[in-house]
Amino acid sequence: MTIDKSSMGLFERHLTLWVALCIVAGIGLGRLAPGLAEALDGMAIYVNDAPVVSIPIAICLFFMMYPIMVKIDFAEVAQASRTPRPVVLTLVVNWLIKPFTMLAIATLFLGVFFKDLLPGTEVVKDGTEVDLYRSYISGAILLGIAPCTAMVLVWGYLARGNQGLTLVMVAVNSLLMLLLYGLLGGWLLGINQMPVPWQALLLSVGIYVALPLVAGYFTRRWIMQVKGPEWFAEKFLHYLTPVAIGALLVTLVLLFSFKGDTILANPLTILWIAIPLTIQTLLIFGITYLAAKMLKFRYEDAAPAAMIGASNHFEVAIATAVMLFGLSSGAALATVVGVLIEVPLMLFLVRVCQRTKGWFARAESS
Repeated sequence: MTIDKSSMGLFERHLTLWVALCIVAGIGLGRLAPGLAEALDGMAIYVNDAPVVSIPIAICLFFMMYPIMVKIDFAEVAQASRTPRPVVLTLVVNWLIKPFTMLAIATLFLGVFFKDLLPGTEVVKDGTEVDLYRSYISGAILLGIAPCTAMVLVWGYLARGNQGLTLVMVAVNSLLMLLLYGLLGGWLLGINQMPVPWQALLLSVGIYVALPLVAGYFTRRWIMQVKGPEWFAEKFLHYLTPVAIGALLVTLVLLFSFKGDTILANPLTILWIAIPLTIQTLLIFGITYLAAKMLKFRYEDAAPAAMIGASNHFEVAIATAVMLFGLSSGAALATVVGVLIEVPLMLFLVRVCQRTKGWFARAESS
């Protein structure tokens, strides 16, 4: 089955190209105008003298999420919540499988196969000297225990999944992340007690999920009452269509302008870290997608269930790595590599989903 490109806009059809251009533009911006990148990076919400949320990225993420939230029919959300099996599947994968496969894969590749290619040590924030490869593994772990609660709405939308169900899964995983992120992180990192930035987690969920959700709900409700559903569908949504993708591309430019020097200075290290992260993403997607097939899910439910497991909440992972180990740490670099590979990988998996719709039962037409 091929993708119906007639149903996709210009941005969607060529999104991989736009992403590649934005990465180059971001790195170039960081190199050519480091003062601008530093100024933008310094515009942040600080907690305990540590930057928790980048204001420019938060603004971009809001406009990335808002158009998608506006499109969600909350009657559909209520109906999706009555179908618990996809939610249970994603919880099992995200919290009982994914953290441990990430630890195993990262340790195998970074601690065994590539260990001699990642020499050196570093001193982290608390003054402890650690092997660099262990720091990279720590960054991978922080990615593995942070299920995506923002970008997954974009991937689910592009895959034509059930957005109501996706929102339910996002809400449940966001709440569980507040409870389990510190517990799993402290255990898997081998530290007696990991100082989890609860403020960062709460701010991330509030900015990336709650704020656009509330704004989208009230916008939809007001327009439906004043203009009616026909004007909403044919006029308002038409103007919003490129906003989410455009905000995603601007976000990428900003992210890579912050980290361009690090990436250019460590090209092979980026490759060694990217390999286990890529394998982990494909493995988790495959496990969830095939389980959904065996459990006879509809395609509209299977696609977002697999997407939320495969993708990561890289904003939280980066913030945690910086607060724990420092901005220049190997752990922080590993989380940035997660950003680098996530977009092209998830676009590839969106394409996989669209090409395999025929494996699953279809949603009944309304």
